[in-house]
Amino acid sequence: MVPSKSHTMKDLSAARGSIRHDWTVAEIEQLFALPFADLMYHAQRVHREHHSANTVQMSTLLSIKTGACPEDCAYCPQSVRYDTGLEREALLPLDTVRAQAAAARAAGATRFCMGAAYRSPKQKDVVAIAAMIREVRALGIETCATLGMLTPAQARELKDAGLDYYNHNLDTSPEFYGEVITTRTYQDRLDTLAAVRAAGLNVCCGGIVGMGETVTDRAGLLAQLANLPQHPESVPINQLVRVAGTPLADTAPVDPLDFVRAIAAARITMPKSYVRLSAGRETMSDEMQALCLLAGANSIFYGEQLLTTGNPAAERDRALLARLGVTAETGAAGATAH
Repeated sequence: MVPSKSHTMKDLSAARGSIRHDWTVAEIEQLFALPFADLMYHAQRVHREHHSANTVQMSTLLSIKTGACPEDCAYCPQSVRYDTGLEREALLPLDTVRAQAAAARAAGATRFCMGAAYRSPKQKDVVAIAAMIREVRALGIETCATLGMLTPAQARELKDAGLDYYNHNLDTSPEFYGEVITTRTYQDRLDTLAAVRAAGLNVCCGGIVGMGETVTDRAGLLAQLANLPQHPESVPINQLVRVAGTPLADTAPVDPLDFVRAIAAARITMPKSYVRLSAGRETMSDEMQALCLLAGANSIFYGEQLLTTGNPAAERDRALLARLGVTAETGAAGATAH
């Protein structure tokens, strides 16, 4: 039975941002159904209870190996199955990665994420990326990697190299997942998250809004994340970037307020997590991004490119944050902070 709006409001007021791991999909659907102002109020209340109200964590993402991925993720321009005009690139040299990380740090980023288009990395790749992690960590900046599926041994090797975070998104609900990806299972993703946790790494895990999923699917994704034994430290909420040549290129754009609702619901269900406004920001208005921050987003990817798709230029980001009175977190906050 779906709880009434008044019952949900009472529960939210009483919960005061308590940490739960027993959210039902119906409960989260009811969050989405709240009047917009009520949802924003509760999200902001929970946010202020657990986070600084007017600071944002800045991350930069570098594609260290681009294209030729054998997976069939319907949103991804890096899949070898789709003709998107993307130029394939081999794993970048260590010196290039080090220079890019230093530039990101100088521009204000406190975390440097390295993404590689693998189904799962080979051992020689893990060795090379471990060297990159050590170099970036030596700059005094947090490290994150997204490399596809990992074995427990690979997760431990990356942890030993100094990796702080591992990103592995669930993308959507278990029920909608097969409409988007067929080359790996939902359980494959959960197994990688378990290996990452067992290695002592922080988890960065979220999903994509706007792939044709229903509100129930969005609630289902958040239920999967919020009911993990430990909430992800970072929860990236991506807006689908519709790339020509991919199966989702002609998907209808998501309503901006529906996207903001997803941010707010993520904040309420995972109070201590950093909720990251991630892919798709290039097409978001300043007003939409401001609403996302008000809804509880407190981390953004910063810079001109996000893997292989555009991202708002750094100057636009700085100008928007200044208009909002929001400041960037300074310095790497350590492996367990966010």
